[in-house]
Amino acid sequence: MYTNRRWRSSKIDTSGLGYDAPLIKPVIAVVVKQPETEPPDMLALLPTRWLARINEGGIANQFFMALMVTIPVLNFGMLMGWQSPMTPILQDPGGPAPEPISDETISWMASITFFPPIFCGFLIGDLADRWGRKLTTLLTSLSLVICWAITLFSLRPWALITSRVVAGLACSGCYVVTPLYLKEIASDNVRGALGSLFILSQNLGYLVVYVAGDVMSFDAVMWICTAVPVLHMFAFLAMPETPVFLVKQGKFKEARAALAWLRNTSVDDKNLEEAVQQLEREEEIAKSTKKASWKSIIQDKATFKAFRIAVNVMLSQETCGYLVVLMYAGSIFEQASESISLKLSPNKQTIVVGAIQLLGSIVASCIVEKTGRKWLLASTSFATGLSMLALGAWFYITSMSIWLPGWLPVLAMCLCIFADAAGYQPVPYVITSELFSFQHRGMVTSFVSSVDALSDFLQTKAYDPLLKLLGIHWVFIMFSLVCFVGTVYTVLYVPETKDRSIEEIYAILDRKKEKRKDIEIGKESSRL
Repeated sequence: MYTNRRWRSSKIDTSGLGYDAPLIKPVIAVVVKQPETEPPDMLALLPTRWLARINEGGIANQFFMALMVTIPVLNFGMLMGWQSPMTPILQDPGGPAPEPISDETISWMASITFFPPIFCGFLIGDLADRWGRKLTTLLTSLSLVICWAITLFSLRPWALITSRVVAGLACSGCYVVTPLYLKEIASDNVRGALGSLFILSQNLGYLVVYVAGDVMSFDAVMWICTAVPVLHMFAFLAMPETPVFLVKQGKFKEARAALAWLRNTSVDDKNLEEAVQQLEREEEIAKSTKKASWKSIIQDKATFKAFRIAVNVMLSQETCGYLVVLMYAGSIFEQASESISLKLSPNKQTIVVGAIQLLGSIVASCIVEKTGRKWLLASTSFATGLSMLALGAWFYITSMSIWLPGWLPVLAMCLCIFADAAGYQPVPYVITSELFSFQHRGMVTSFVSSVDALSDFLQTKAYDPLLKLLGIHWVFIMFSLVCFVGTVYTVLYVPETKDRSIEEIYAILDRKKEKRKDIEIGKESSRL
């Protein structure tokens, strides 16, 4: 390699080139030096370009805000997962509880959490619309603090069940307010990714408490679980309210400032001005129309159709048997250990399940903006149905004393958990938040949350009777049919909501109706 100094000392005859020698020397020097200096410069610029890309449009700020909003959901996941590693400790005669906790108490702890949301969902939705998303989120964290404090105070059965009742209030807050918050702070290009953080945070909470329960003491886990909502309450005081709610309250200056921070721009930005004006126009339209009510949802055909879609996709998600798979995971691992060398302790089994859940949630966050909502939901519901069917077939065939390899149910279980977390669980929340305007969003989310809570309560209480009545194989086969019906319904009726406004989505729903009418008219004409 020649150096620049060597090129200067060389004598080049440029008389016949039509150029002066001094002009060509820098060109030659640049050409020679470029391979040596450009690659390091490009590598040095990569972090800068990456940071510029995530800061463009405020994506970094929106993701940070979304993480703060979903911390209560993470803690609720820790609350639900806490029971798995701690049940053997609570039932140990030498454990921290004053008396061993019975199976009946453990059963009520698992189910009673979903009982208050059946009735409180509407209350939480009304609070979110009246007092704001921020204050309701803070109340959710306060409920979690009270829940953990009761358990720290006493481990008697009454205290454990009471703490779970209080946790039910936090459950309502998480499942009603968090999807609304995420929808109203997100730009269109990251709306799905931020919405999927809801289930990701919950599954991360499961995994954190599984690992902590395996490597830490009972008291240490308790204090960590309590510290999370306490710290969140103080940190979240500095977070902004959603611009949509601020505009609704007539606080246009605060809405502009919140939107400027979320978009990482100045309050004088022209694009920001257009966004605020759009919110103001939507609010004026909302004020000029009738007050949002269930009557207005039923009377407007497009809104009622969107309501039916939201209820159906959420019911399909909640009744797909995912809870049963999680409850029966230990038995599946035990059955598999008889034919393959898979010896895992109960805690290690739950950690494996939690890791698969978290991996699926991460995949959902990464691909939901590329695949779209509809086809991600359809494909993951179909994959969940296949895995449920495989589990049912395996248990049915082995019950007839026919040998099948033990890795089959483990593989089917892992596919079910992964597919459910990668789309079947998070996508319905994203679709529901995108199907409705501000006026109806809180009402519908509250109703759907109450229906889901009722479904979860019934599933956890009816699991054992259903298992004894039908057998585990028919239970799995029944749930697989639910998944397949959900797949067909998604393909036929659920619209794609990615990068579309409410008006565009409702126009699609109306066009589908008109198209069906045209088909029916054509059939009648052909008959004539």
